[in-house]
Amino acid sequence: MNSLETTMEVPIIGISRHRLGRDGKGVTTLVAFHGCTLHCRYCLNPQCLQPDSTCLLMTPDELIDELMIDDLYFQATGGGVCFGGGEPLLRSEFIREFHSLAPKEWRITVETSLQVPRKQLEEVFPFVNHYIVDIKDTSPEIYRRYTGGRVECALENLQWLVNQGVANRIVVRLPHIPDFNTVDDVAHSRRLLEAMGITLFDEFTYVTV
Repeated sequence: MNSLETTMEVPIIGISRHRLGRDGKGVTTLVAFHGCTLHCRYCLNPQCLQPDSTCLLMTPDELIDELMIDDLYFQATGGGVCFGGGEPLLRSEFIREFHSLAPKEWRITVETSLQVPRKQLEEVFPFVNHYIVDIKDTSPEIYRRYTGGRVECALENLQWLVNQGVANRIVVRLPHIPDFNTVDDVAHSRRLLEAMGITLFDEFTYVTV
């Protein structure tokens, strides 16, 4: 264990290793946290909201020990750790502590809806290398129907990030969600986000069953 060992524990619903080209640069490991601020109709990780989910309770030190097996891959490819969930920025203090203890060469990516108070985004901003922002749709009504939340919070946080000069490190996901939005809605969202300063997008269609 690191000499700065901490007793801070958080629930983790899964760790996915050897991801290439999916979470930013190089080989990455996805660490998915329990807990989310939204209730999306087609949630990919519904266990993140289930109170009886089987979780790993880990401290930052324990997570680093778990991930050191891939240190060579991270160092050789410029990769690192992608924090997702759920909503990883609910665990901003944990991520900050993890970064302070991890090898400095590990890149940090967060996959987030930005549905958190600004202070939690500001806490991780100094060391996050890459943002994957899941906006869903910029229409307040479509967003509310699909997620149960308010898109204004996400857009305000996204604009704050752009204003910090890191637009080139942000990929915004804009899905076509059957029964919730149309391809025209997606195009409208893209135009609005481009006007905000976003240049990198991931557009796709949800496959629902």
